[in-house]
Amino acid sequence: MTTLLHSVRLVDGGIVIDDAWVLFGGGRVEARGTGTDRPDASTAVDARSLAGEGAVLTPGFIDIHGHGGAGVSYDDGPEAIRAARALHRAHGTTRAVISLVTAPLETLERRAAMVADLMATDADILGSHLEGPFLDPGHKGAHDPSLLRAPDAASVERLLEAGRGTVRQITLAPELPGGLEAIRAVVAAGAAAAVGHTSADAHQAREAFDAGATILTHAFNAMPGLHHRDPGPVGAAASDPRVTLEVIADGVHLDPEIVRIAFAAAPGRIALVTDAMAAAGAEDGRYDLGSLAVDVVGGVARLAGGGSIAGSTLTQDVALRHAVAAGVPFSEAVAALTSVPARAVGRSHDLGSLDIGSLGDAVLLDTDLQVRAVWVGGERS
Repeated sequence: MTTLLHSVRLVDGGIVIDDAWVLFGGGRVEARGTGTDRPDASTAVDARSLAGEGAVLTPGFIDIHGHGGAGVSYDDGPEAIRAARALHRAHGTTRAVISLVTAPLETLERRAAMVADLMATDADILGSHLEGPFLDPGHKGAHDPSLLRAPDAASVERLLEAGRGTVRQITLAPELPGGLEAIRAVVAAGAAAAVGHTSADAHQAREAFDAGATILTHAFNAMPGLHHRDPGPVGAAASDPRVTLEVIADGVHLDPEIVRIAFAAAPGRIALVTDAMAAAGAEDGRYDLGSLAVDVVGGVARLAGGGSIAGSTLTQDVALRHAVAAGVPFSEAVAALTSVPARAVGRSHDLGSLDIGSLGDAVLLDTDLQVRAVWVGGERS
């Protein structure tokens, strides 16, 4: 079976191609081109019939940092993960890393193993992201301070072994005792080490990046700010071409002007993430994030005790609209949802683009950037 999508503005690889077409076959992109000279296919889809004139096709969105949605948390087990993923997939996120919040070490081991098991059946899951427990108590955000700890070698190894090669990212505070050694161990295991929930200054952040860390977890949040005499982790990351900066463009975590500045300061290295918790796509109310209670009011999630921001209710299509409204060029905003996160977790060879041979993941948008159709592995979702 083959599927031909035609009459689209293709936004891919930082460029916009008018009157384009893409052919899916065998779960991958078989061919692409422009104009009316198109190959035959089992199914032909005129994108204008689904999304109107000016229909836009992008690669599938990839979220490397999210905790749930549709009323459930990824920590709650396989069926919860599937329910939340269905919600986010409808908003364009065709593949995702499953982020797990701070928990006792034994619990995190079980959850990392659970994600590893799930990857055998659910191809849209890219692995796990352990956000904790190796975080700075002074920048704990929505993490239980009683469970935070320094990253000793044995604990790091236990978590990596539990994931059986599927841990994609571990966020840690590099200034903690053993932090730099932990970064080296994470990278040696084939995962990405991320700097986050940290009190590190610019020098300590640079040491972390030299040790192999390649991601800054939700830039600006849960870390020292960008000061004109003390650039902190954000300044160090923006200046280092090896580092991807996660940005939560929900209008709550960051002012729109900061979103625009981040894209300008680190071109081609911004990954738009959701950091979504259970309330994404669900109603306001009381939720749990790990062991902590969260109140969601007006779509804003805050800890019931203390009021710290506790994740978001964001979906990636909304992040796209917010970034564009902030002044980010459209093709750059799309790259921040596709090629940049794919590269950050080592999947740029088959995800994040619609090049020939890539997996057939695509999102069809109308001119208002509303999602009108989604394909995963060449199949309409």
